[in-house]
Amino acid sequence: MDSKQLKEAIIDYSKSIGIDKIGFATADVFTELKERLRRQQALGYQSGFEKGTIEERTEPARLLPEAQSIIAIAIAYPSRMKDAPRGTKAERRGIFCRASWGVDYHVVLRDRLDKLAAFIEEKVPGAITKSMVDTGELSDRAVAERAGIGFSGKNCAIITPEFGSYVYLGEMITNLYFPPDSPVEDSCGDCRKCLDACPTGALVQGGQLNAQRCLSFISQTKDFMRDEFRLELGNRLYGCDTCQQVCPRNKQIDFHIHEEFEPVAEAAKPKLKPILSISNREFKEKFGHMSGSWRGKKPIQRNAMIALAHFKDQTAVDELIRVMNEDPRPVMRGTAAWSLGKIGTPEAFAAIESAMEAEKDDQVLYEMEKGLQFRDNARAN
Repeated sequence: MDSKQLKEAIIDYSKSIGIDKIGFATADVFTELKERLRRQQALGYQSGFEKGTIEERTEPARLLPEAQSIIAIAIAYPSRMKDAPRGTKAERRGIFCRASWGVDYHVVLRDRLDKLAAFIEEKVPGAITKSMVDTGELSDRAVAERAGIGFSGKNCAIITPEFGSYVYLGEMITNLYFPPDSPVEDSCGDCRKCLDACPTGALVQGGQLNAQRCLSFISQTKDFMRDEFRLELGNRLYGCDTCQQVCPRNKQIDFHIHEEFEPVAEAAKPKLKPILSISNREFKEKFGHMSGSWRGKKPIQRNAMIALAHFKDQTAVDELIRVMNEDPRPVMRGTAAWSLGKIGTPEAFAAIESAMEAEKDDQVLYEMEKGLQFRDNARAN
């Protein structure tokens, strides 16, 4: 079996194991990406979640010395939730981004890549493969673009002709040679809807993202959130879909191909107040299957409090007072105090003033002062 025949056999097999799209690329150095990453690093635009050095992220041979080709895969996920629960004034809800709705995609894509690797090794004994999904050194998007999976849009997502940008990406480096596929033509044109819609201006320009301003990254941090981002977070608990939602290439795109990615509605769009008192065990039971749980409950709880403030949910005041007075974590106490001030009931302001007398942490006290500032501003106006 020559390389072309093997490639066709792999393509056929990939369809049988639930891979929606597959492409083949050379394992050459990603020279343009290397320069772009250096610029991003110099500008301070990286998230800090990136794995490996710039060289490891752009030179496949550093990860697999025998590298000849890279196989890229894409699997589609839904953009709409069937029978989505609706929030009410008494029970407000938050939202996880679509990429986190079902079973953790890392688990699913690794399974597909493992099966693909076993198939290749059966066909070519001695074949060497190295797979990765998202958390590996290589840039999934750069590989997918080179392999013809889709083009890299102005929103920095890979946009496929078939599934829009609602796809998970993974790749496999191998010592086997395959005829490479051709890249897909960029068709963003003059459109700039994603740039204009980004809540925080994280999309600096088409194809350039300042991750430090991206709500998707910010929602995963564990420290106090900057005030300007709190005002834009809305009811997001994890991630942000805005730049995908406004993309014309995603209009009417909604694929429910894989059962694993169907959301558990009460987990993907949960009630906010119960999150504030959720135990570690309960958090794992409810959210542990989702990729959005990887940072633990702390960011989700912080974001839930900010969401309650966004809704000015007066029914949450008692629970927020409890968090402010009893939670051992400064970020939780401080965010609760700020949220109480944003909600702005007399009871909330009185509770902040009372809590300040016992509070010792300077950052928490600062947040309490900011909470009371909402009252002072209202009086001044």
